[in-house]
Amino acid sequence: MQVNDARILRGAAIPTALAGVVAVIVSSLAAGVKGGVGAAAATVVVLAFFCLGLLALQHFSRKNPELFLGIALITYTSQVLLLAVVMGLFQDTTLFNTKAFGFTVLAAALVFTAAMGRTHFRLKLPYVEPERETGAGEQRSGTATEGGR
Repeated sequence: MQVNDARILRGAAIPTALAGVVAVIVSSLAAGVKGGVGAAAATVVVLAFFCLGLLALQHFSRKNPELFLGIALITYTSQVLLLAVVMGLFQDTTLFNTKAFGFTVLAAALVFTAAMGRTHFRLKLPYVEPERETGAGEQRSGTATEGGR
């Protein structure tokens, strides 16, 4: 993992975890212990799905940078669909408050996406590879070095 990738991951995961802590507190006050458990479970699920998705996106986009947008769309769509499947699996559970779970999933997903975008724009990453400086005796590849050309 490159340094910028780690910055983007931290810049998205930390605000999401903080939003999850706030959601646990609010849900505990509103719906009791089961509300807090639901909010905590939702935070863990969102962090796991979105962090793994971001790591997969960074991995595959390095190998095929021309497919970055397609890979990003597929990754995000699959994350949202998997979240829908998880929410469907837990809709009748008595382990935790499902409303707190659902609202926290929504809030954490929005916070993760916004924080990731904010971090990415603040890094000011170059979108092209800068040319490498050549030494006195080196030739640059792809340039004409013979006289007159």
